[in-house]
Amino acid sequence: QVQLVESGGGVVQVGGSLILSCAASGRSIRTLAMGWFRQAPGKEREFVGAVSGPINWEPITTYEDSVKGRFTVSRDNAKNMVYLEMKKLEPEDTAVYFCAAARSGTLTASGSDYVWWGQGTQVTVSS
Repeated sequence: QVQLVESGGGVVQVGGSLILSCAASGRSIRTLAMGWFRQAPGKEREFVGAVSGPINWEPITTYEDSVKGRFTVSRDNAKNMVYLEMKKLEPEDTAVYFCAAARSGTLTASGSDYVWWGQGTQVTVSS
C-alpha cells in the first residue's frame, strides 16, 4: 500500500513556474513507475508525465505533447519523493494535479496502470 500526498500548488502568472512535490509513504517507491496527471474543470483526467522505475540503472521519462519542453518529472528515491517542475505555464495548465504510483516500474502513460493516487493539488495560471 502506498500513500501519496501532493504539495506545491498555487496561483501563478502566465509564463511563471511551479514545482509540485509528491511524498510517498507506506513502502519504497524506488521500483515503481510514478506519474503525474491533471484534471481541469469539466474535463477528463489527462496524463502529464511519468518516470519509470530503474531501467538499466537510470529511470526514463515520457510526457504529454503539450507539456514537452516545459515540464520535467524527477524522483528522489532516497526521500521517497517525486517532483513535477513546471515552467512557462499557460492558462491551459490550470487544473488539479495528481501524483500516482504504478504497480510496476514499467513506464506508462495509461491511468489504468496506476493503482495508488494522491488527493491532488490545485494549480491556477492567471493571465
